[in-house]
Amino acid sequence: MRRQMVMVLALMLCTLAGAEDGSRLWLQYDIVNTAKVTGPECVATEELRYYYQGSEAQLVIDPTVADDEGYVVSGSTVRAKTERGLLYGAYALLRGEQGASQPFFKLRILNHWDNLDGSVERGYAGQSIFWPMFAPLHIREYARANASIGINGTVLNNVNASPQQLNRENLLKAKELADILRPYGIRVYLSVNFASPMGLGKLKTADPLNQQVRLWWKKKAAEIYKLIPDFGGFLVKANSEGQPGPGDYDRSHADGANMLADAVAPYGGIIIWRSFVYGSKHKGEDRVKQAVSEFLPCDGKFRKNVILQSKNGPLDFQPREPYAPIFDNIKETPQMAELQITQEYLGQSRHLVYLAPMWREFFSFVAPKQLVGIAGVANIGNDLNWCGHHFSQANWYAFGRLAWNPSMKSEKIADEWLTATFGETERNEVLLSVMLRSREACVDYMMPLGLHHIFKFDHHYGPQPDGFIKHYPLEWCPVYYHQADSAGIGFDRTHTGSNATSQYREPYCSLYDDPSTCPENLLLWFHHLPWTYRMNSGRTLWEEMQYRYNRGVSEVDDFCKTWQACKPYIDEQRWREVDERLQHQQQNAREWRDVCLKYFGSFVNR
Repeated sequence: MRRQMVMVLALMLCTLAGAEDGSRLWLQYDIVNTAKVTGPECVATEELRYYYQGSEAQLVIDPTVADDEGYVVSGSTVRAKTERGLLYGAYALLRGEQGASQPFFKLRILNHWDNLDGSVERGYAGQSIFWPMFAPLHIREYARANASIGINGTVLNNVNASPQQLNRENLLKAKELADILRPYGIRVYLSVNFASPMGLGKLKTADPLNQQVRLWWKKKAAEIYKLIPDFGGFLVKANSEGQPGPGDYDRSHADGANMLADAVAPYGGIIIWRSFVYGSKHKGEDRVKQAVSEFLPCDGKFRKNVILQSKNGPLDFQPREPYAPIFDNIKETPQMAELQITQEYLGQSRHLVYLAPMWREFFSFVAPKQLVGIAGVANIGNDLNWCGHHFSQANWYAFGRLAWNPSMKSEKIADEWLTATFGETERNEVLLSVMLRSREACVDYMMPLGLHHIFKFDHHYGPQPDGFIKHYPLEWCPVYYHQADSAGIGFDRTHTGSNATSQYREPYCSLYDDPSTCPENLLLWFHHLPWTYRMNSGRTLWEEMQYRYNRGVSEVDDFCKTWQACKPYIDEQRWREVDERLQHQQQNAREWRDVCLKYFGSFVNR
């Protein structure tokens, strides 16, 4: 609580004193408070009254606007069907935009992995802003930031949920949060533990077909909706990584999801059921195949208010993965894509890695029209700059902008963020180049050519290509994923191996199955090849690996030099803090290169 109050005071002092510690994110507006704003009294009116630099602005409720959240900006007039649309339009006006716009996805949701004790799983920016206590002014600033980029939902807690999340005390806190977020168009959701009827309700079972269990969930839903009438629904991680689920009772995912769906359906709620399931029913099967194996038999058996939420790739948010084939296979169940804003596997908040190009790459394979929504695992904590790294703020921003418009170019989003965050400077062009190159650089110095999951155990920071712990499941061990030996390197997922390629639609099934047509950036994901395999560059596979690792380090060296040259154009505190992170990134990139090349080189010419 004390830390959060410090952040709130910093936000206020920053505005008053002109300090730049990153707490204002991309909302670097000076309070002018001179505009005459006409229209309904709502948050949009307040924002324009405080920050619009024109002399007057007009907000108009117009039932002819196409979408409930859409808007039309013409001159200094914003028209929308609802106050939410007016709010999004007001931020568009502050960005200097004109014309009509409406969100592509109806569901644009942040997933917070926050725990009741204040810790954040895979959080790299301090403690939770929600639990166990929160500062209302802080939550209001969080709401402003989300509304400014069109995010309209937030899951308040970790998918590895505690049953205590649903006790009366915590539901009352959720209600307080919902009351603060509601004026900004943000609906709250909760992750739930499937065994909550046992942990909280003292029942002897959580079997979804048990009538007492079903009644317990219906009563709990009624309690929640009485407190929060616009409550969004439940997010569920079940039968994965030790979490309880319907499989504990030999029931299907559809059985479990439908029980919860029936509980929230009378109130218009939804169930978001994650497909991140491995190591339970399909032990021994290639982990990247298990989601399809698990959920394909359930397709078409879910209630209408159940949505299947799947990670963008089939493994686990790696720096580069092929798209998840579950998007090819599930035809009758609505789906959401889950992206990870927090950089669990991309240098966390210590590395400058701009993620919009990675997400745009995903959308080049999975058409947005296939999806009903998009979720982002948040990178937000109670650090003064919210995200740990000032440039990590760009990923929060990019998620919101792509959730609104998935066809928006990475370059456009980065340029918007740079200008809004640091202002117009003559160095923006080179910083834009750094951002756009940063993801590919990360892939090069960590895991080029389709290598994957060779991180250090548990915390997933730094390289450990030799990682093997006998009592760990093999699919948690790095050596399982690269399969390096004297004959070569890579995971054979072709028809002669695990046959993961068969889960993809054509032409990708055939393209990925043949090393001569497989994209080189995924080559070792799908193929185990000799060290002497000849690449398109003319180099051998081993030579190409050395080239890519060195290229990645060279890119980070250049990022450091570029930032050094930007010192006269950036405020002192943010320049220094970014510089410290870049120096660390440079050291870590060299560690990745040196450790990996030494280890893999030990197999060459044995």
